[in-house]
Amino acid sequence: MYWLLIFIVIICFHASTSTLTSNSSAGRVEYLPGFQGPLPFYLETGYVGVDENEDVQLFYYFIRSESDPDHDPVMLWLTGGPGCSSISGLLYENGPIKFEDTHYNGSLPTLVSTPNSWTKIASIIFLDLPVGTGFSYARTAQASHSTDIQLCDQAYEFMRKWFESHPEFVSNPFYIGGDSYSGVPVPIITSLISDGNEVGNKPYINLKGYVLGNPLTFPEESNYQIRFANGMGLISDELYKSLFRTCRGEYRSEYISTSNAGCLQNIELYQKCIDGIEQPHVLEPYCGDPREFLILPTQERLKEQRPLSKYECRMYRTQLVYYWINEASVREALHIRKGTITEWIRCSSDLNFTITLNDVRPYHQKLSMKGYRSLVYSGDHDMLIPHHSTQAWVKDLNYSVIDQWRSWKHNEQIAGYTESYSNMMTFATVKGGGHTAPEYKPEECVVMFKRWISYQPL
Repeated sequence: MYWLLIFIVIICFHASTSTLTSNSSAGRVEYLPGFQGPLPFYLETGYVGVDENEDVQLFYYFIRSESDPDHDPVMLWLTGGPGCSSISGLLYENGPIKFEDTHYNGSLPTLVSTPNSWTKIASIIFLDLPVGTGFSYARTAQASHSTDIQLCDQAYEFMRKWFESHPEFVSNPFYIGGDSYSGVPVPIITSLISDGNEVGNKPYINLKGYVLGNPLTFPEESNYQIRFANGMGLISDELYKSLFRTCRGEYRSEYISTSNAGCLQNIELYQKCIDGIEQPHVLEPYCGDPREFLILPTQERLKEQRPLSKYECRMYRTQLVYYWINEASVREALHIRKGTITEWIRCSSDLNFTITLNDVRPYHQKLSMKGYRSLVYSGDHDMLIPHHSTQAWVKDLNYSVIDQWRSWKHNEQIAGYTESYSNMMTFATVKGGGHTAPEYKPEECVVMFKRWISYQPL
């Protein structure tokens, strides 16, 4: 009887201290099809179960810092969309490998190392989120539905479980990063972690701040596209002034009265002027509507490639990942669970996802008051979320300037412009960058990130 009582006590104690235990699975990847030789960095992939009964299985790629992983920062990276796989960040933005820039010959695409990886100075977890993105999947129909708030809750649960299974990184400085739509969940997740630390949630996460690129932030964002178009010479000064006068600064169709004929006529003229402009980067060739392209099945998408696309259209160059990741050998190397995702899609347009939040400025204000660091950068040739709108909400936080607007340089050349504020927020433009700035200007962006993460001025 005495031993039975001890056994019961041990079981109860274990249950009370293991509330985050998960059927997580992870494995190291030493070789990848398409890359010659062993990987020159530590790559781990795996799943972490979250939500009720762990019916949401979130897939991640973890790359350990190539410098000093015992002390370097750890960063969670979310790609935008919503619904774009985090491998977009890994292979096209800030990871240590990329596809070789050669004409595709029909074989498995070749992967090569890149010197411009953010993993040179930080460990990065690239997470497929929300559920249904990339290789993340749901075990029930109900679990396949999610909202932006659930996305954030699941990301927080993921990080607690990930640190529980990787205790060697718990004391490292921790940041959250992302771009585009991730401008919405990143400050919310940062706030959830901060609140969790304050109420004593375990493990304690050594949160230091967040990083955002061309981030979606508030509803009036698109109003700044017209200002951007005028500044880039896409519309005339006369049309810009007429638009401002007739529409009173509000250009979103749902807010324009049908009786405002002058505004509607000017909006039509504006649309004609920008027809044929590649909005993610206005200087690049126009390759059609990416939304129409992405909803095509893989084989149809590959047939759609035009001769121009092989060399000039970035949207088509990114299709190499389809030839690669849907290969059985690649999936096996990445430890993908068989039968979970039949056809991998880089940016899914068929998510069971509901957006309920469209203004996260209060979260930035809250985090500013708590003293968290933040780097907000904008590729200055992006028309989707122009730098004007990002500057507007940053200034609306109403913190004093401590480092006035100036250029920042790389290799003695101007790489962009920057301004810093008393809330420990740094804003920076990336000269010549597009919507996902590291994709267009990888060398400049890794320099920017390295200086900031090392507490150096840009």
